[in-house]
Amino acid sequence: MADTAVAKRPLPVVDFLKIPEKGEPYLEGQRCRECAAIFLGTRDACSKCGARGRFEAKRLANEGTLYVYSIVHRSFPGIEVPYISAIVDLDGGGTLKGNLINIEPNPEKIRMGMPIEVIFKVAPTKDREGNEYLTYYFQPRR
Repeated sequence: MADTAVAKRPLPVVDFLKIPEKGEPYLEGQRCRECAAIFLGTRDACSKCGARGRFEAKRLANEGTLYVYSIVHRSFPGIEVPYISAIVDLDGGGTLKGNLINIEPNPEKIRMGMPIEVIFKVAPTKDREGNEYLTYYFQPRR
């Protein structure tokens, strides 16, 4: 029989989002010890220099700059549109895709290179077992 117990705390939506018992959530990348390239998720080989097994965990910054974005007007049923899908270069290394919130989805309001910050929120929906998930978003830096 499947375990249907609901987690008491939100679960991370991706494996590179870390939720410590004490302290604030954060994003964790993998840094190549040979060339310093930073990646998300577990990997065996560096796609920049080819080194194998030479990674160390690195806490990623919560600030960065907007690299590129797209305003999405059509999506999967049940997903509220429009929303802003963005790619952000984090300060200190790492590139991440996510949604840009707390700004009007209007090209006149958004600019490439604008400073952003990473924020963490509980996702708006639960899974079938009733678990909540913590996710990350980007917003203009205040």
